[in-house]
Amino acid sequence: MNKKYIIQKTPFIVTTDDGKLIEEHFGRIATKEAGISIAHMIAPPHWSEPIQTPEFEEYTYVIRGKKQFTVDGEVVILEAGQSIKIERNIPVQYANPFDEECEYIAICVPAFAIELAHRALM
Repeated sequence: MNKKYIIQKTPFIVTTDDGKLIEEHFGRIATKEAGISIAHMIAPPHWSEPIQTPEFEEYTYVIRGKKQFTVDGEVVILEAGQSIKIERNIPVQYANPFDEECEYIAICVPAFAIELAHRALM
């Protein structure tokens, strides 16, 4: 009998060198799914990523703290309980310039892949 659901008990922990926690629950690495990725993340205080122009839509829901998005030059700050959808092929930079860590859920459609992110060099 084929199961009609998957319970994720062991997300893939992505190794980073910037102090950010990334737990991929579903996606290219954790479950070999290319259509969607769902990750739990914690960005440390004063963290940022390079500008990128991803080939995927990204949805973010902030659980606690604040997160800054620079979307095509416009700065947007989300607080706990707020969410955002950023369309694909739009320049965006993700950051936590604040003094407290930020916990959030990120969903990418199609699934996140570093080669699809098109990150600028820092």
